[in-house]
Amino acid sequence: MIDDEKFMREALKQAREAGLAGEVPIGAVIIKEGQILAADRNRREELNDATAHAEMLLLRRAGSILGGWRLGGGTLYVTLEPCPMCAGALVMARVQRLVFGAFDPKAGAVVSLYDLVRDPRLNHRLEVSGGVMEAECASLLQDFFRCRRD
Repeated sequence: MIDDEKFMREALKQAREAGLAGEVPIGAVIIKEGQILAADRNRREELNDATAHAEMLLLRRAGSILGGWRLGGGTLYVTLEPCPMCAGALVMARVQRLVFGAFDPKAGAVVSLYDLVRDPRLNHRLEVSGGVMEAECASLLQDFFRCRRD
């Protein structure tokens, strides 16, 4: 049995690093065979790249480590429900399972607005577990944006 909270705590570490760097605090890790393969965080400001979401960077890093873009058998943990870009990339990368923390009512493409990762019209579908450590993940984001407004 995989300990989802253990790996979400690792994603939260990445998210905290993102926040300290002035990025929206979102972090992610990908595991394969019960071990962390790669971890990353949002880096849009740092890289001046709208696509530098934690999930996108993580998929690139995992592909480099494995020597291929297919990440079958992998589980991706992320602190916020993925947006349409990231959800689509997870499908294209053939990730087996997605575990996310906070729901995203404004841009979530897994449950909140769309369900891209389980759309039967696509050639791959992911297993999904949402709301893992939801309160802690949401609090990190809420605190970040509260500080930015103040």
